[in-house]
Amino acid sequence: MGKIKRAVSRSTRKEARINERIRVPQVRLVDETGQVLGVMSTRDALETARDRGYDLVMVSPNASPPVCRIMDYGKYKYEQSKKARKAKKKQHVVHVKEVKMRPGIEQHDYEFKMNHARRFLEHNDKVKFSLIFRGREVTHLDIGQRVMERVAKDLEEIANVEVRPKREGHALIMIVAPKPGFVKKPGEKAKEAGGEEDAEN
Repeated sequence: MGKIKRAVSRSTRKEARINERIRVPQVRLVDETGQVLGVMSTRDALETARDRGYDLVMVSPNASPPVCRIMDYGKYKYEQSKKARKAKKKQHVVHVKEVKMRPGIEQHDYEFKMNHARRFLEHNDKVKFSLIFRGREVTHLDIGQRVMERVAKDLEEIANVEVRPKREGHALIMIVAPKPGFVKKPGEKAKEAGGEEDAEN
């Protein structure tokens, strides 16, 4: 039974051979309830399926003899398609949101941007912190490192550092990802933290 069910799942990833498209002389037949009826000629198997008002579907072509199952193939395909659409809706595409900062960021700006970061993390998105240096500021990477360390510490209960702080041109970047269990459940209202996807100066 279990092997036959898995065979059905594998075979429906591509168009299965059904009814008259089944060209082999003999098949092992499984009925619509999952009961194995045994080995018989393909003609007899097809007649059995038609007598019951169903299709004959080859679910395991590589078996010896191939396994065929009696089913309503149109209904089965529709149900599988519906399940696939439902599963796709539940999937969350992970985005990387960017929060931009400056080395000398003031406290109220820092808190505002951290609120943005927490909102992104709540919705299962990663956050890329970009600390932008201007002119000769880039020679003081230690200041930027301290800001990044502060960010990581403030978020340590809800996020893991995925990419440690590193220099990219005139910026120091760090990427954090939400910890399991922190993500909001579907349908929960987001916290008010501003309306933009990127938090910039």
